[in-house]
Amino acid sequence: MTAPTLRRERELMRQGARRVCGMDEVGRGALAGPVSVGAVVVEEHTRSLPGVRDSKLLAAEARTALVPRIHSWAAACAVGHASPAEIDDVGLIAALRRAGIRALLGLAVRPDIILLDGSHDWLTPPVQASLFEVMDESEIEIPPVTMMVKADLACTSVAAASVLAKVERDGVLITLAQQFPDYGWEQNKGYGSAHHQGALERLGACEQHRRTWRLGIEGERSP
Repeated sequence: MTAPTLRRERELMRQGARRVCGMDEVGRGALAGPVSVGAVVVEEHTRSLPGVRDSKLLAAEARTALVPRIHSWAAACAVGHASPAEIDDVGLIAALRRAGIRALLGLAVRPDIILLDGSHDWLTPPVQASLFEVMDESEIEIPPVTMMVKADLACTSVAAASVLAKVERDGVLITLAQQFPDYGWEQNKGYGSAHHQGALERLGACEQHRRTWRLGIEGERSP
């Protein structure tokens, strides 16, 4: 498979952007744990980064090894999270927006444009946001967003963002697995594996599950 490049980022720079921020999310389809959004900023002088790929195409060891290289290579980078409780409270899209805003707030520089993977802009707030979506971080002015389907495969900044988000979110689930050891999160990272589903049927959901989702069980398990 062709390695991602900075071609699209360069196009946006030729159109006037000095700093382009690639963004990608992980954890959208999990049953437990946060949704996480990575943000990686590149500038005109930024060169290619060999070895970076969409996080789904890399082994865990390769992703982890890339993290310090991405931090050294990028003009700025950050990861933001939104908790299972927030997903339940405001819905997945608004929770993704919160995580993305937190990633933007964590950047050391302000990007001029966001390059977002996919075809749906979940980052830009709706014209009339629900009162349930209001948060202090929403006061930040979000840069213009441009979409690109499969940007995580084609664009280096987005692929790097996916790696950072994946590694950090995996670390969160591995830590949570020590508190809730029966669900196998150190292996399944909160997704609906057979082991995870079996534990849900036996034990019910805990506070780290997305309780408004169709988990197929009832009840709550305290830590």
